[in-house]
Amino acid sequence: MNIPTKLLLSDLLNHNVRCDKGIEHGTGISAWMHPPVHRLLGWISRPSNFRLQRKVWRLDQLKGMNDQEVYVKGNGSSSDQQTLDRFPTLMNALIYNKLGQKIGIVADFVFESKTGNILYYLVSRSNPLIPGTSRWRLSISQIIDKQPGSISCNFNTFEDLPLYKASLKEEFLIKSRKFKTKFEDFTFKASDRLEGWIDEQIVEEESEGFDDSYTNEDSSQFFDDWIDDLNVDRREEFHRMNLKQRKTNDTNEELDPWI
Repeated sequence: MNIPTKLLLSDLLNHNVRCDKGIEHGTGISAWMHPPVHRLLGWISRPSNFRLQRKVWRLDQLKGMNDQEVYVKGNGSSSDQQTLDRFPTLMNALIYNKLGQKIGIVADFVFESKTGNILYYLVSRSNPLIPGTSRWRLSISQIIDKQPGSISCNFNTFEDLPLYKASLKEEFLIKSRKFKTKFEDFTFKASDRLEGWIDEQIVEEESEGFDDSYTNEDSSQFFDDWIDDLNVDRREEFHRMNLKQRKTNDTNEELDPWI
């Protein structure tokens, strides 16, 4: 039944309180804290759902802890809910950024089990009672002012804080951002490689050069000569064909009996 050196307030409140006399005093419902120095003094339990009586326990009365119960030594102080509502607390306090905008709420905190010193707060965007809401870690040094029910901080958004616990939605957004970043990096690298390959090909072609011994003038002269030769050959062939045709016609006229 060892007590962890660091505890979440929600873990402490979720355990049933049992005193050294073996009497159960119900589960915890709220913290008893001293906000000016960020310290937990104790906690409050509700012995019965049908009575208004509450039990207040000092933190130094905590002597043991298991999965379901916390064990205390001595008797708790009796009180009522109206009196306890006047206790100062930062739980469920509204969080304002450095621009004065409301961005969330205090949902939980981590403290030292021996001294009660609060190490850091856990904050959320929406109602912390909603299951699966994300938690961000707010350090004491980032708090610039605190009033009953409100905290002013020196950052703009929760993205400036380390994520303590991500909801399914937050995990999806984080994975989407990582995938987008990786895809952009891959696109940029592929584009750079393609541009480098094109530049290498251009440089290789320029270094190899080309054979310019066959000039446009030679090509033009060759083409003109070919045309001239072609015309001469065709004129001679055409002349021979005319002579042959005439001879054939003369022969046919001599052999045709009907003429």
